[in-house]
Amino acid sequence: MSFLILVRHGQSIWNLENKFTGWVDVDLTEQGKLEAEKAGKIIREKGIKIDYYYSSIQLRANHTLKIIQKVFNDEKNFTRAWQLNERHYGALTGLNKIEMKKKIGEKKIHEFRRSWDLRPDPLSKDSPYHPINIDTYKKISEKIIPDTESLKDTYERVLKYFKQEIKEKLIQKNVLISAHGNSIRALCKYLFELDNDQISGLEIPTGNPLIIEFDKEMKIKSCEYLDKERSKDLLVF
Repeated sequence: MSFLILVRHGQSIWNLENKFTGWVDVDLTEQGKLEAEKAGKIIREKGIKIDYYYSSIQLRANHTLKIIQKVFNDEKNFTRAWQLNERHYGALTGLNKIEMKKKIGEKKIHEFRRSWDLRPDPLSKDSPYHPINIDTYKKISEKIIPDTESLKDTYERVLKYFKQEIKEKLIQKNVLISAHGNSIRALCKYLFELDNDQISGLEIPTGNPLIIEFDKEMKIKSCEYLDKERSKDLLVF
């Protein structure tokens, strides 16, 4: 028996401002910090020892994980992987979602946000929001930094990393991943065997731990959001 705990970072500054964030490296709001602290406390109540921690390389996910570890009084090093980053929203990056709904329509925005293989237009490499112009990504080869991504693109990079670096550890160990709405949705698609239509309806709340229990054969035994007041429909179980 082992556990995988997935935590979407607490509310970020651009979550609050209702902007498409993607790979832009923004920090948590005060509410986001409180969400992360609460996440740590309700995970701690389960009494599960975490053997491995993973995060994207983005500040909001790193900060969330550090707050959780502080609650645990656990200073264990964690692995930061760009493959667990949020989806790159291309030319939508930095734009206000409500304003864009008014401009191009709610249906089109929903397609950009939730369709399986539709990519927004590429983000110009001259934009200050492009990852090649953000210090966080200076150690990553420009050849692998995207200009835009679909959910399918995100799924492929997340899943490849999960299978190579994390999946085998779950045979006997407990793992906590602090990541993002779309990178967690990508993992859920794989773990819960969701089809392309189902994944479009899956909501991932900020700062609410999703705990997945595996049996000895690595089959999912149970899963639940720990903060019942803020839980979402998992479409399974």
